[in-house]
Amino acid sequence: MYKIRVNDQYAFDLEASGEGIKLNAEIIEPDIRDLGNGHMHVLHGHRSYTIEILNDSTEKPARIKVNGRMYEVAIEDEYAGLLKALGMNGVSGKKTLELKAPMPGLVLSINVTAGQEVKKGDSLLILEAMKMENMLKSTTDGVVKKIYVTIGDKVEKGQVLIEFVA
Repeated sequence: MYKIRVNDQYAFDLEASGEGIKLNAEIIEPDIRDLGNGHMHVLHGHRSYTIEILNDSTEKPARIKVNGRMYEVAIEDEYAGLLKALGMNGVSGKKTLELKAPMPGLVLSINVTAGQEVKKGDSLLILEAMKMENMLKSTTDGVVKKIYVTIGDKVEKGQVLIEFVA
């Protein structure tokens, strides 16, 4: 499922399922033609839309033009939503300065120490929640400033676990 925001004021849920494309839980059947070079033509509900993607696909939010009107479109998939819940989103390109608990749980192990340099993908700690072990990893290179928990601590969702040097 994708969460889509248009011009930071309209929100939609988009999902591809066995039934087709669902927009806000309603099945839609658009006719989409990729014309190449960032151009598309879409027919839906007896209406025609000419779409042009104006920026590189890695830039967020995307800038598109639909029938000559400009829009900013932010798309968040389930993984981006999870990273945001973990407090590990780097959407603006800034370093993440805190690792927060994504859910209530029990700290099983801490794999770093204060002052330690970490690389993107390094395991920081293991949190047990609902009898499952969840390895929380670093989303960026950096240095651990402070660790706020110890092994055996019970933590609440959103609680700061580790802080990084700015």
